Amino acid sequence: MYDLQTNLTLDEKLEILADAAKYDVACTSSGVDRAGKEGMLGNSRACGVCHSFAADGRCISLLKILMTNHCTYDCKYCKNRKSNDVPRATFTPDEICQLTVEFYKRNYIEGLFLSSGILQNPDYTMEKICEALRLLRTKYKFNGYIHVKAIPGASQELLYSAGLLADRISINMELPTQESLGKLAPNKTMTNIIKPMNQISSTIANHRLAIGKNARMERAGINDHLVNSIFGKAAMNGQDMIFGENYAEIESSTGGLEELKRDNSKLYLPAERMDLNLKRPFAPAGQSTQMIIGASGESDFDLIRTTQSLYQSFDLKRVFFSGYIPLNEDSNLPALDTPVPLLREHRLYQADWLLRFYGFHAEELLSEEKPNFDNRIDPKCDWALRHLDIFPVEINKASYDTLLRVPGIGPTSVKRIMSARRYGKITFPMLKKMGVVLKRAQYFITCNGQMLYKIPIEERFILNQLTDMERANTIKIEGSNQTATQMNLFTDFGLQTSVG
Repeated sequence: MYDLQTNLTLDEKLEILADAAKYDVACTSSGVDRAGKEGMLGNSRACGVCHSFAADGRCISLLKILMTNHCTYDCKYCKNRKSNDVPRATFTPDEICQLTVEFYKRNYIEGLFLSSGILQNPDYTMEKICEALRLLRTKYKFNGYIHVKAIPGASQELLYSAGLLADRISINMELPTQESLGKLAPNKTMTNIIKPMNQISSTIANHRLAIGKNARMERAGINDHLVNSIFGKAAMNGQDMIFGENYAEIESSTGGLEELKRDNSKLYLPAERMDLNLKRPFAPAGQSTQMIIGASGESDFDLIRTTQSLYQSFDLKRVFFSGYIPLNEDSNLPALDTPVPLLREHRLYQADWLLRFYGFHAEELLSEEKPNFDNRIDPKCDWALRHLDIFPVEINKASYDTLLRVPGIGPTSVKRIMSARRYGKITFPMLKKMGVVLKRAQYFITCNGQMLYKIPIEERFILNQLTDMERANTIKIEGSNQTATQMNLFTDFGLQTSVG
């Protein structure tokens, strides 16, 4: 490891630390709508940040950097681990503020995503992060969106300060089991990750109650019709809020995960920090986390079951998945020539969407007997093919929950169907106008007792049809040598001419 910190310009530091931050994918929509204020710089829009688009077409993005890529930890999967010989740099709190403000004034960004390696120890690192955020909010009057990565093991005081200063706070779980953490991240424990995650979620709930809101986060797209949702009242009675057998190894000194979840202790703000604006909500955009996919041996079932429990137990806004990029050579890691599992990551995101917006439970999508998704088709189609006994369903009679489980029909289309049914019978041309993807849905629905075509309700036939439809998308995601391209005016019988 070599340190060029004392000889680096601000531009050179930015090049090193922006590149080092690219492996953290937990960076998307803000969930906060905050208008500009007189004397303050910037605002925050709920429509999103970083690779999102506003209603007027603007791309909204974040300055995504590490405070430092120095790290006292030696996580085997990480490029910035202490045993790696890479260029190192560290921003001062004031340099972070200068970059954020100058980039904002030039309309390059609309907010900040700040993470960090472990410099000296968790408390020292978190203190420097909080100092940067405090300068941004007070000295520089920055009113824009801030997402901060909390450091596991940092004190409650610092976590509370970060939550008051940032819009979203997150702690990366990285790996879903204590066994995997022990093998690949020996400096981390599940306890040090779960305990602050629980404290942050409890503090968010207390702040929401204090201003007259529901303790649990409102979720756009979660409809009252979804009685079977993992966020529904039935799922909140505690019986579904489990992490499974993988978490039995959490250190007994804490009383285990169940004890952590029963402990509703919230973070606190000491008297010496009363200079902060207490009118600010605590992490109004919620809490998120990230898990690495493919570095260890967990199945898709392990991952989505853990994801479901994180949503239920800690009311997370999002769980992000990051396909493992082979960077380091180690006997406990996949070989350096192992492809990045982009398609698996894609399927897990689709499954996450089904958990959050479609009323599915992890145990419905996969099981111990079928622990992994069929990557040839999306998880919703995979589920439907295993439940052909309930199909086809009649569009004009099926319930909200049933329609939502039909491939090719999403929440918006279901609402349109339910509304239109009050005025008359629905036909296939009407479904197409409502946004239903008939290429998928045609195998699973009838309109007025009739299917679109005479289609055999047989698993192999439907799978072949759906697989053909998914092939181009699969090739694109996997980065295959084959390419699926859009037809253009210069394509003739498969031969494409170049235009000078």
